[in-house]
Parts: sequence; C-alpha cells; structure tokens
Amino acid sequence: MRIGVDLGGTKIEALALDERGQRLTRRRIPTPAGDYRATLLAVAGLIQRIEQETGRRGTVGIGTPGSLSPASELIRNANSTCLNGNPLQQDLERLLERPVRLANDADCFALSESIDGAGQGYASVFGVIIGTGVGGGIVINGSLISGANRIAGEWGHNPLPWPGTAEQPGAACYCGKRGCIETFLSGAGLAADYHRETGVSISAAALSERLAQQEQAAQRVMARYEDRLARSLAAVINLLDPEAIILGGGLSNVARLYQQVPRVWTDYIFSDVVRTRLLPPRHGDASGVRGAAWLWAVGEQD
Repeated sequence: MRIGVDLGGTKIEALALDERGQRLTRRRIPTPAGDYRATLLAVAGLIQRIEQETGRRGTVGIGTPGSLSPASELIRNANSTCLNGNPLQQDLERLLERPVRLANDADCFALSESIDGAGQGYASVFGVIIGTGVGGGIVINGSLISGANRIAGEWGHNPLPWPGTAEQPGAACYCGKRGCIETFLSGAGLAADYHRETGVSISAAALSERLAQQEQAAQRVMARYEDRLARSLAAVINLLDPEAIILGGGLSNVARLYQQVPRVWTDYIFSDVVRTRLLPPRHGDASGVRGAAWLWAVGEQD
C-alpha cells in the first residue's frame, strides 16, 4: 500500500493506493494554520487513521508547497510559511518511524498525470499548475526530474517571454523580482488584469462566469491571458520539447485554453511543426495527492 499526503495551506488530504494504483481510502482534514508542530501531528494522525482503517502499513509520500533545500534539507519557498526553515522530512520520519519521500506539489501533480493520468503513454510530460500560484513539474519516462537544485519545473519565476511595452517592468512578485510569469498567469494575476481593464475587482472564478456570458471585457482579458500562457509555454517547449503539457490548478478548468493556446503558441515555438499536446488533467484536484503516493514505485518497501 502507498499513502500520499497533499499538505496544503488550508487542508491536508491523504490517499491510500493499492498495488494496482486503485484507491483504498481518501481522507481530508483542515490544516492547523501557522502551527508547525500541530501540522506534523495532524499528518501523522491522518496516516495512522488510514492504516487503522485499511489494516495495512504503507509507504508515505508527501506533496508540499515549496521544496527541500539541497544544502540544509530544510523547507524553503513555501507559501505555508510555518513550514519554511524546518526539517519537515526528518521530523515526519521520526514521528512515523519509517522513510518518507517528499516533493513539491506541482511535481506530484506532474507525476500523477504522467503515470496513470492524461499524460499516460507520453515519454515526456510537463505538468503545469495555474491557480493561486504558478508551478510545474517534469517527468521523463515515468521518472520525476527534481534537478541539481531541486527546482526543476519552476517556470513561474522566469520573466514573461517576449513582453510588450504595457507588460514591462511587470508587477512585483513575492520572490523579490518583477514581471515573473506567476504575476501574469496566476488567478490573482488574471483578476488584476480584469481590474485594469474595467476598474472592477472580481475573482478569477467570477471572470469565468462573465466569459460564459460573452462579456466583451472578459473576452479581451482572456485573449491576453491566452497569449501570455502561449508565450510562456512556448519557452518551455523550446527548452524541453515535451510530448505533452498537462494543465492543473483552478484555471485549468477554463475549457477554451486547450483550443486557443495551441493556436497561438505556434507563433513563438522554434519549429515548423508543433506536436506537443496541451491536455486537461484526468484526476483533477486529486492529482497532487495521487502523485505523492506514486513517489514510491510499485514493489518498493518502506
């Protein structure tokens, strides 16, 4: 049995998979906001509950915001700030009395969709998160690529490619730079563009409703968003040339992206033919927790 945990800012979700990747049970609890010790105990308690329910002991994979520093083995860059600077993996291993594997939540999404999701059968997959933030993960031949610095796939903190005059220097990003892809393509970035267009503050979800109503301002804002997403993914394709790109996060539910973005990105990709597929996720919001479980391969023991 493999147990995956998605450690989010508002919820902690755990999923148990059998040897064939079939779900045994799935549980969700609120995250103890801002309390590192309570978060550790909540994760351990959730795993204990699943093992009692199934009567089996499992391997444990954890999907987290941020990543482990290869220098200190402490969590860094997590928007759940109570995790930053703490040895999350080591502390969980002590509590659970077994090895734990840990990966960024976007990496877990990419791994899940590559193994038995929308990217199944593709040799190279780039998994994209476009929601509260913008992240990504790279899977080659079923193996997650973490990189020498454990930041592989962090495309959201590159500058927006081919920026126009109105896009420069770009909004300030929490990473300390300006004009990052994340500031344009996150839900907040999309909502900010709508506010600039109309003077009205709405959420990205509300903007989707206005799109469905054929509102002209929403149409203009989404056309700009699609062009920016196309440029950003074109830069990924020029570098990695993946067979498939899978979108995840809240904005992956905007159906028109899958038709419009491939029409636009051909203008920016350095090739006479573009065979890369842009696909919606198969597992939706369960991909992250499934990918955490898949951090342990079939047949591996704890």
